[in-house]
Amino acid sequence: MAYQQKLAEKLIILNDRGRGVLLRMNYIKKTCMDPKLRPQYLTDKTMEASVKYINKKFPNIDFRGNSQQYLVGVQKHKSEVMAAMSSYYDSFIDIMEFRDHVYELLNTIDACQCFFNIAVNFDFTKNYLELIITYTSVIIMLSRVEDKKVLVGMYNCAHEMSNGSSDPAYPRLAQMFMEYEQPIKKLTEEFGPHTKAVTEALLSLQMLYPRRNLSAEQWRSAQLLSLLSAPAAMLDPACCDTMACEYLSLEVMERWILLGYLLCHSSLNTNLSSQELWKMALRSGLYLTIIRDETINIHKITEDYFDGLKGYSKRIADIKECREHVIVNSGAIHRERRGFLRNALKELVKVLEDEPGLLGPKVLFVFMALSFSRDEVLWLVRYSENIPKTKTPEDYVDSQMAELLFYMERLRTLMTKYSRVVQRYHVQYLAQFDALLLNDTMQNMYVCPEEESVLMTSFVSTLSALTIKQGKQNFDFRALRLDWLRLQAYTSVSKAPLSLKEYPDLAKVMNMTQFHTKMLDNVQEMLHETSDVSILCFYPRVFEKMFSQSSEEVSMQRYLMSFPLVCSHFNQTVHQLCPEEQTKVKSLTLQCRIHFNGTCLFSLLPKHCGQTISAARNKKQKKQMPKKGDVQREKPGTESQRKDRAIVTNMDKMHLTLTELCSSFSGSSDFTVFNHIITPTEFLISHLETRLTKIIVRMAHYNQTTQEIGRPSDLLAGIRAYTASLHTLSRYLSLDVTRLVKNVLLQQTQPLDSYGGQTITTLYTNWYLEGLLRQASSNLIVHCPAMHCFVNQTIENENSFRAEEYSDISEMQALAELIGPYGLKFLSENLMWHITSQVGELKKLVIENMDVLVQMRANFDKPEAMANLQKRLPAGENVLKRMTIVGVILSFRAMAQDTLEDIMQKHCPYLMGPIESLRDLVSPDTDIKVTLTVFELASAAGLTCDIDPALVAAIASMHNSSVDEEYKLTCLLLVYIAVSLPILALDPNSYYSRHYGGHHNNIHCLATAVNQLSAAMFTVESKNIEQHLKEFLLVASSTLLQLGQNVENRVDSKNRDSIYLLLHMIVEASPFLSQDMLESCFPYVLLRNAYREVYKNSIITLG
Repeated sequence: MAYQQKLAEKLIILNDRGRGVLLRMNYIKKTCMDPKLRPQYLTDKTMEASVKYINKKFPNIDFRGNSQQYLVGVQKHKSEVMAAMSSYYDSFIDIMEFRDHVYELLNTIDACQCFFNIAVNFDFTKNYLELIITYTSVIIMLSRVEDKKVLVGMYNCAHEMSNGSSDPAYPRLAQMFMEYEQPIKKLTEEFGPHTKAVTEALLSLQMLYPRRNLSAEQWRSAQLLSLLSAPAAMLDPACCDTMACEYLSLEVMERWILLGYLLCHSSLNTNLSSQELWKMALRSGLYLTIIRDETINIHKITEDYFDGLKGYSKRIADIKECREHVIVNSGAIHRERRGFLRNALKELVKVLEDEPGLLGPKVLFVFMALSFSRDEVLWLVRYSENIPKTKTPEDYVDSQMAELLFYMERLRTLMTKYSRVVQRYHVQYLAQFDALLLNDTMQNMYVCPEEESVLMTSFVSTLSALTIKQGKQNFDFRALRLDWLRLQAYTSVSKAPLSLKEYPDLAKVMNMTQFHTKMLDNVQEMLHETSDVSILCFYPRVFEKMFSQSSEEVSMQRYLMSFPLVCSHFNQTVHQLCPEEQTKVKSLTLQCRIHFNGTCLFSLLPKHCGQTISAARNKKQKKQMPKKGDVQREKPGTESQRKDRAIVTNMDKMHLTLTELCSSFSGSSDFTVFNHIITPTEFLISHLETRLTKIIVRMAHYNQTTQEIGRPSDLLAGIRAYTASLHTLSRYLSLDVTRLVKNVLLQQTQPLDSYGGQTITTLYTNWYLEGLLRQASSNLIVHCPAMHCFVNQTIENENSFRAEEYSDISEMQALAELIGPYGLKFLSENLMWHITSQVGELKKLVIENMDVLVQMRANFDKPEAMANLQKRLPAGENVLKRMTIVGVILSFRAMAQDTLEDIMQKHCPYLMGPIESLRDLVSPDTDIKVTLTVFELASAAGLTCDIDPALVAAIASMHNSSVDEEYKLTCLLLVYIAVSLPILALDPNSYYSRHYGGHHNNIHCLATAVNQLSAAMFTVESKNIEQHLKEFLLVASSTLLQLGQNVENRVDSKNRDSIYLLLHMIVEASPFLSQDMLESCFPYVLLRNAYREVYKNSIITLG
């Protein structure tokens, strides 16, 4: 009879089915409670009347008569309602079918009068008790789904409106809902006939549960989990009569006991052993987990139910007494247990890391340690949101949870890493010990029916066939374990020919053998069974709180990586009956992982020295010191002063924090979360890259409103300080800091970084264009060739910046170091845009005055005609002003190019040599395309070229007419500039300054503008540059010589000598003109006299 009942198979299938249904109910409850996920037809206003009506009339819903007005919404959308509600309806049908199968199996087990003992038929008893608790949990969860009547009733209404009749399962389903309005009462009625079997199974725990439910002090006295307590027995295999019971979850046993005796409460008044076991479990806690984050207050539920029964006043008193005991003692007991387990797991991990071979004989210790630790973690999680009113709430907070989780993960890692070691040991153990022992046990049995004999013979033959050569094969002992469960079922019925309880040695051997087979093919499932803490996924607030509390403890920071490692457990929580839950769990998992992995490492930057120096200066000058409310900053270097080494400074704390955090990241090379392979070091690098990018931009201190920015040298010093600080990470982590910094700085040479944010290249480009060059265009700032920088004319506003602090050689070198060739190319492109806009305006002026300019070009050597034409030529000042702006921009670019050359010579001198040689090989006879290509290479390296390739490209992009027309405009533009030069003598700021090495209104920049602009424009037009510059020189000389001959108007000659020098500067700056050419058209004596006059009033100091 027992063979035909398939008790073992049904227990396995129903337990798995029940867990799926339970998860489905939990998902439905959460969905209906969430306003964002709640079914549409429960929130639609047009369905509000229907929802209320169905809730009120359930289960007898009238579809005819006056009630139709309430169901109009369902009638309109009946097809959509059926489609939307079908999954919920089917889930409730699954519960009903599950209940029917559980009824049938429990009745069959009672009819067979099965025997239960956790120490003998472990798997049979465990599956039986688990089925009872799962069924109870399903019914409790069903009662918590508040919208179940609406979901089922609305589906049935739509079904009847569509098909003309109700769904066949609806009456029974509605009846089940009504019966379980009070779930505990109904469940106790159902389990009344099963009291004997349930009580027998629970009483088998009376030896196991008290032995497992000990205090930390008792564990410590017994030296639990210690491999070093008995060194002589270190290699002895860890085994006992109840192998599987040793790592059975304490929480699971408490759930069995408390819910089991709640369902079969009559045994509490008739059996003293049951009463003692029940009271011991009650003293362990107030709450039991139903599923996920759903809990019940077992004390309250039991007390409320017993309160309505006669003869249970003593049990109610017991509950109250146990509740007081829990409130007073439970928190401290579990706190001490966690403290013990932290040290015990640490010792276990250290020993096994040093001697992984011990994993073979002592593998049971690993699973015991994991199971005990998992129970304590789950207890703390469960009570973190259900803290009772107690005088010691700190017992329910653990800032050292990271350490316990860390060593749990280390044990899991060791088991995975050395799984072959464990396999090799247990292959030999099974073949050379278990098989022989099992065979001897069989020989000593007096009765052995055929079916049982076949099973046990197959056990022996399977185990005996194992050899050490099979160590690299994939073992599969699931069939053997299922046969052992079948054998337990066959031999546990009352009239079985072979009764297992009469042969406890057989049970002992087979239970031990089953454990050993799991070490060959089922290690991962064993790890999941004993160390799964995926419930943390459903307590995100508690999980994050644990993380934040641990991160505040410096000693715990090295273990923080355990939190993202725990996230790898979460993918094991999903079930095939509830696939919708996977998306939510995956999202929560990845969010938690990113949050925890985002632990920030910080560094220090010495700053604020300026305030200290200013305060010292004020003290010497006896100025008023800051008010009391002002914050007094410490002097630089105070962090290094120490009178006693025992004194821990802030720097010590920060260094220790850095060390601990680095140790945390080095704890794991990689781990997997929902098919995402996480590498902590790479994750850290990516976050450091993002943070360093933001820090560099922030350190530039750019203010677009006030046009303020930090000096490039300050920013470079700050970046070097941060880089030096980051290099300390490589002492603790396998971290390529050089690659990190190079990636970040390379991004900073582009206009935008990889995230689309502005870089220092963009910031400095904008500032130099809008802040420096715009003021230079207005002559507020002067280009100073003598000092290779820009300087302020007058400081009208104390808050304005000093131009030399941003444009001297050291600052421009720092800028070139920061933004590199790429950044300077971007800067040049922006400069060229401004130049082309000025050139465009100049061409418009030439077109407007083309007739006059043509005549001037033809008659430049006729003074009388030129004087008349000069009067007809307007806007000469405008032309010179725009050319001066172009000259200022090109002078700034030349400064940037010079400093880039210095930086390139410093970083890659062997590259610069060939580039210089290539540039020097270019001659006037070289093809222009080749010339421009070589010059583009040289210019990118910062070398000075006769023709600026960037300017050539910019001018070429402006051509909208024929080449001949453009050529004519260019020639006339040079004439326009040449004949307008005398106008400069009218400007009082046109005098030459020996100190600056230039003119006060920046007209010395005309030399750069004329040479580079003409070279670029004639290159585009494929004309001879030297020939046309000679023509410009002739026109300009002829025009300037008129200044000396105009005796009547002395105003014209006020700055005549300074203007003469401008002509000399044009020749000096030109690679196409020479002094011989100048002397042929302009007397050298005039230049000599001009230099003497401008230097005459200068005081020369020789030191």
